[in-house]
Amino acid sequence: MKKTRRYIIIWWKLTLGTSQIAFQSRFGALLFLLGKLLRYIFFLLFLVLLISKTKVIVGYTFWQIVLFYATFNLLDTLPQFFFRNVYRFRQQILNGYFDNLLLKPLPSLFHPLFGGSDILDLLIVFLSIGFIYFASIHIENITIISIALYIVLLINGFLISLAFHIFVLGAGILSTAVDNTVMLYRDLIQMGRLPIEIYQEPLRGFITFLIPVGIMMTYPGEALMGVLSWEGIVIAFFFGGGLLMVSMWFWSYSLRHYTSASN
Repeated sequence: MKKTRRYIIIWWKLTLGTSQIAFQSRFGALLFLLGKLLRYIFFLLFLVLLISKTKVIVGYTFWQIVLFYATFNLLDTLPQFFFRNVYRFRQQILNGYFDNLLLKPLPSLFHPLFGGSDILDLLIVFLSIGFIYFASIHIENITIISIALYIVLLINGFLISLAFHIFVLGAGILSTAVDNTVMLYRDLIQMGRLPIEIYQEPLRGFITFLIPVGIMMTYPGEALMGVLSWEGIVIAFFFGGGLLMVSMWFWSYSLRHYTSASN
């Protein structure tokens, strides 16, 4: 517990430092927030217009689609908030800063992952939580069990995202190819803004099991509505735990083959 508290304090101080940098230009920070908000709202308006014509999308009503969309944004933005330093990791490899981090009395993954969160992402986090709440009160047959499964599968989706970011960091050590890899991840998960049922096979199976976007983004909403099978729940936990274990192994492998910037 004492060590956990120490890590939280370090994360908080790093976050304060990155926040000061983000707000050096208040006008720039305001434009950044406005851009995020407009992108969120414009796609939501697109869903409103689409469902006003079709009434349902692959069998889901408007509020169910809003739930999927808000869940996607929550699971897309939370990892960005916590793992923002992944986007800075390539430069830390190139300038030798990572060599210095390895000498610190911290786990080797701590700073690459939690080296300063971006508080500008919190707007979308809270907005998504609000839409999840309002969507859920308009959906029938939600029970305490389905709410609990939804929360647990949200955590599972977050762990899958954590595993992907660890893979990106490991690839960055081996090849310094961080930026392209993390942007590829961001592009792929955009396919989870709507339920995966909108895609035909074999694409649906590809983004569900090979690139588990469906497990991350769609399964929590389906669990809340009570339409996700127990087999699907087991598969989701299998992918969450399995990917995290493999990503940790890959990180250890990458560290063993790391050559410092001074070599």
